Amino acid sequence: MRADSHRAGTALIAALRAPADAPLPAIPATAVVVAHPDDEVVGAGSRLPRLQSARFVYVTDGAPRDGRDAATHALSVAEYREARRRERDAALQLCGIAASQVVEFGCVDQEAALALVACSRRLAEALAQWGTQAVLTHPYEGGHPDHEAAAFIVHAAAALLRAHGQPAPDIVEMTSYHRGPDGVRTGRFLPGERGEVTVDLTAAELTLRRALLDTHATQRRTLTIFQGVTQEGWRIAPAYDFRRRPHAGPLWYEHLGWPVDGTRFCALAGAALAQLELEAPL
Repeated sequence: MRADSHRAGTALIAALRAPADAPLPAIPATAVVVAHPDDEVVGAGSRLPRLQSARFVYVTDGAPRDGRDAATHALSVAEYREARRRERDAALQLCGIAASQVVEFGCVDQEAALALVACSRRLAEALAQWGTQAVLTHPYEGGHPDHEAAAFIVHAAAALLRAHGQPAPDIVEMTSYHRGPDGVRTGRFLPGERGEVTVDLTAAELTLRRALLDTHATQRRTLTIFQGVTQEGWRIAPAYDFRRRPHAGPLWYEHLGWPVDGTRFCALAGAALAQLELEAPL
């Protein structure tokens, strides 16, 4: 953990964990930085209405270059990209979040790791411009290479701000998914780190979360594994050495045949750290 007090991150977690029938604590200036349209729903769907003042940054366009996902819906890659954008905007609108609060970095889905340097610099500039105090994002745990990239970009952007003597936001993580002993493991952090806060969702919160998942119609098959999640959780992010794999053994995404595996991601992260003149851990 970093040595500072994490005041803004602690305040964000307090606002996320507060019961629906209790007064909502003040929320710091927040940015939600995720890899894909729908990741914010997977990690914090029931709490999105509490983040109506936040900025939402999407690192990828949600449309893999090979077109296989698009083809399953009889769409071109461009049409699939636009469908995912419409689904994202509809889900956010249900939570009172305007399209004007969205920033798209436009990386190709599954290829965000190829743009770590440019995205880190762009995010650092945006966070400074917005006066961001806390960022909600992915953990680094081997679920998806774009999630790894988004985590790197957030940590690197904060480190760049610190290196230039500027205020850096606290980083808060939300649960996502990773490889477990019996397959994919959802709604829990990778074992080993402490400090997570988990809440059991009320019936109304579950209804909202499932409605938001259903809004992403093109992702219905992928999101099935999250329909049964009845908890959401967050924690202050630990420091990561992105040059090292997040855990021993195969990563969840390594059996999918995507352009980036864990070994290549770590190499790309190391090269990006050198180019950004940053030292690990971040």
